[in-house]
Amino acid sequence: MPILLNLLQPVLESVGDRCRLRIDDRLSPLDWYNRTIFDNVSKFLIEQYSPDFASWLIGESIVLSELSPSELSLEPIRADALVLLQSAEVILHCEFQTDPDPMMPFRMADYALRVYRRFPHKRLVQVVIYLRRTDSELVQQTTFVANRLRHEFQVVRLWEQPPEIFLKRPGLLPYAVLSQTSDHSGVLREVAQVIDTLPSRQQQSNLTAASGILAGLVLSKQVVRRLGSASN
Repeated sequence: MPILLNLLQPVLESVGDRCRLRIDDRLSPLDWYNRTIFDNVSKFLIEQYSPDFASWLIGESIVLSELSPSELSLEPIRADALVLLQSAEVILHCEFQTDPDPMMPFRMADYALRVYRRFPHKRLVQVVIYLRRTDSELVQQTTFVANRLRHEFQVVRLWEQPPEIFLKRPGLLPYAVLSQTSDHSGVLREVAQVIDTLPSRQQQSNLTAASGILAGLVLSKQVVRRLGSASN
């Protein structure tokens, strides 16, 4: 299993150049950095723990392999947020979103048509996972409608999900702190206790790092560091 912090290192090293280039003019340098980190952590988790995510999002604990967007002649607007995984019978298209995106319904419909063109006999499961709590109506959208075209997809708002869902499977542990709770610190402590019981030290390190990064969406860095020190 790859080491999460090693995979994130290129992102960290490129932050200065990316911020100066301002690839997306709608984002401040800090917003770009934060979004990229959260997206890359989520991509790492779903690719390394695909059976855990498949059990949660598809309802079957199956191993999924990566499907390159190039196989669909697809040039995603945000490659860092796009996850395409497949088995012999199903394709999982997952998007992790820190903040709402008004173009999301169109993108999901566009991707669905491209997947169907290439794999017409495979079942497609599309899920948008919103990480950070918001009152925006955009995170309620599950349908794209244009003329007579209508396309539906699933949406998961993590802050509405019970923590128990994420505490049952290692790959989902880092999302528990973003779930429906009034005690984020307490949930993060519980996550740390579960991680400590895992047999692999590398797995412990990866999940601890991922949990700490995602916890930054709901807890201050000082609290995350204090809880991390207390669990060591």
